[in-house]
Amino acid sequence: MQSGQSGQRAVAGTARFHVRKVAVCGAGVMGAQIAAHCVNAGVPVVLFDLPAKEGDKNGIAKRAIAQLAKLNPAPLGTAALADLIIPANYDDDLHRLAECDLVIEAIAERLDWKRDLYQKLAPAIKHDAIIASNTSGLSITQLAAALPESLRHRFCGVHFFNPPRYMALVELIPTADTRPALLDLLETFLVSQLGKGVVRAKDTPNFIGNRIGVFGILSVFAQADTFGLPYELVDELTGTRLGRAKSGTFRTADVVGLDTLAHVIRTMQDQLPQDPFHSHFGVPDVVDGLVQQGALGQKTGAGFYRKEGKAILRLDPAKKEYVPADTKIDESVAAILAERDPAKKLRALHDSDHPQAQFLWAILRDSFHYSAVHLEAIADTARQVDLAMKWGFGHAQGPFEIWQSAGWHDVANWIQQDIDAGKTLSAAPLPQWATRGPVWEAQGVHTAAGSWNPRHKRFEGRSSLPVYQRQIGAPRLVGEVQDLDAAVVYENDALRCWTLPAPHPQDVLIVSFKTKMHTLSPGVVRGIVHAVDLAEASYKALVIGQLEDPFSAGADLKAMLPAFLEGGAAAVEPIEREMQDMVLRLRYAQVPVVAALAGLALGGGCELAVHCAQRVAHFETYIGLVEVGIGLVPGAGGLAFCARRAAELQAEAAPDAPLLAFVKKFALAVASAQVSKSALDARNMGYLRASDPIVMNRHELLYVAVRQAQALAEAGWRAPLPSRFPVAGRDGIATLKAQLLNMKVGGYISEHDFVVAEKVAQVLCGGDVDPVSLVDEAWMLKRERDAFLELLVQPKTQERIAGILETGKPVRN
Repeated sequence: MQSGQSGQRAVAGTARFHVRKVAVCGAGVMGAQIAAHCVNAGVPVVLFDLPAKEGDKNGIAKRAIAQLAKLNPAPLGTAALADLIIPANYDDDLHRLAECDLVIEAIAERLDWKRDLYQKLAPAIKHDAIIASNTSGLSITQLAAALPESLRHRFCGVHFFNPPRYMALVELIPTADTRPALLDLLETFLVSQLGKGVVRAKDTPNFIGNRIGVFGILSVFAQADTFGLPYELVDELTGTRLGRAKSGTFRTADVVGLDTLAHVIRTMQDQLPQDPFHSHFGVPDVVDGLVQQGALGQKTGAGFYRKEGKAILRLDPAKKEYVPADTKIDESVAAILAERDPAKKLRALHDSDHPQAQFLWAILRDSFHYSAVHLEAIADTARQVDLAMKWGFGHAQGPFEIWQSAGWHDVANWIQQDIDAGKTLSAAPLPQWATRGPVWEAQGVHTAAGSWNPRHKRFEGRSSLPVYQRQIGAPRLVGEVQDLDAAVVYENDALRCWTLPAPHPQDVLIVSFKTKMHTLSPGVVRGIVHAVDLAEASYKALVIGQLEDPFSAGADLKAMLPAFLEGGAAAVEPIEREMQDMVLRLRYAQVPVVAALAGLALGGGCELAVHCAQRVAHFETYIGLVEVGIGLVPGAGGLAFCARRAAELQAEAAPDAPLLAFVKKFALAVASAQVSKSALDARNMGYLRASDPIVMNRHELLYVAVRQAQALAEAGWRAPLPSRFPVAGRDGIATLKAQLLNMKVGGYISEHDFVVAEKVAQVLCGGDVDPVSLVDEAWMLKRERDAFLELLVQPKTQERIAGILETGKPVRN
């Protein structure tokens, strides 16, 4: 959970590990963003860099901290977190290292610079701190040699992937001297406190992720040239259709930076001369040429692509100029990629004569071939390779998973045929373990017994670290045991009510939705009420949460549409009332109800969550009342909640604090369809409370939520008593309306935006009543329901609803 301190389990012979403060040495892009993610988790950071030559000696670190607020995607959960990063320099502030339990070096990839820095830092590091380098590929063993012998057992590599807040992968690389117990402690901290997916790598150049991933990029370059495919077509083929990042290959290279890509390729070229694929490790001529021209990709405005106005142009290497990016994927190849059966899909790609299909088979074959040849050298098991590609490069499946799911025997035979025919990037044979023995017999590297370790020649199970016992419903690789043995209590087409197996608490009922994007269909709404009935009858508490994101994208508009088309607004009114009754059922349930939030919690999903007794949120939770985007107001208790919460906040503030100031905060958020940028931001917006825990690791969410619900029940939780609260009334409406009018006149909002926002103001302020009049929930819900139905019949609202249903994008009218 997010907090000011981070505690870990005790390891035999090792004191309990608390990370009270982290030192990050190097305020470059990666160092500053690692610092940002630590403070996201509530861990304060000292950010070191060289002393500035002029002015404030901490100027370099201070500028890096200030720059964090300008980056997109945002490294910080809220801008205020920057205050938890303390700027420092190596001349004046080394004494601060004595406060730090973890020291992460993140300077430029120069072995000599890193060694010099270690010699400067070593005398000031506290005796029990863990020391780590964020190098992306330098030898950890060589780096360790620069440390005094007394520190080497506490040193390792800890390679974050960029951007650190959003990329799950962290590679943990020990040396022969690294104490195993300390490595376990660091892994536990990274997994639970920073929310990372940790892969242990061997100390080889570029480790696992960049070794396999950058080879994959070089394969794409080579095969695109072989088959004569333009960049935009390659990106279409190697994007989401192939189960990879939407940006494909060349767009991703532009985002990463072509200079950075060239550096990593040269690292492989220089440090891996014996690699049988070495002839393909050179920086491609087109990349080298772009770097020499200063066209480094997105950061310079041009690389493989260049944007001119709204048009996206791509480089034509033959003409050496930018041309329209308009080549499309062939329909027959698109149909192959849409095939759900992985065996049929890969066979179709292999058998097709179309150049686009042959290109895809070639890059997949190359990844299988390279991963198999190098598995024993770079990783303990095949599991680390697959997870590195999933967590570090955004692949839906790792290379061994794809190979295994498509049929291990067939694919192995196809690879060997291509090796024999000279079609592969190397003539290196597949290793023996891939073509005979236990893997061949099991038809894959991942089994119920574990993943293949080629050095030990056996299948090895997952990590036994206690931190992984906190993960509920974490995805398993193809072939692994799906070990969530849930007990289903009730199930229908809309949702499932279930409990966790022992040793988890079995007296807490969990309800999960089965609808697309976990929308609130009428069946879900009625099912939630039934779940409350079940919990009150037989359980101590109820948790509403999903094993996969999102929590809920809101009300199911498509389910509501037939009723509206047949009976108009009058037919929708019972549906709205049913949703309002559902959130009140949650609020006043006789057992505590906890919402486990992750991903989107929009519209009705937000309204559901705020009416629960408590919320437990993953850090990456994006919550908001967004109904104005489709020309409606929140209709399931959202505005009633905002009005009541504003009154509560006013009561907690100074006695003379004006109520309208708190109402305005919610009015602005709702009228602008504002969505939180993180769970911490949702606290600032008022949708989460300070008492609502924030979890950094998505897979620990249900673990924490279930125990939080159980703790509430054990503490004698009682539902709140219905009560009246003050509203801003007609004076508040007038003030908000005047501000909205200024926005309309200024062209910031449209005429219909004004109409919808005015309804928001009227409801939030309680309608045409005196200021600070006391109203109850029934009064507020009636105002909310009426406003919703009045807007529903507006033609422009209907245009917005039709647009969102047809295109998924909001209509501005």
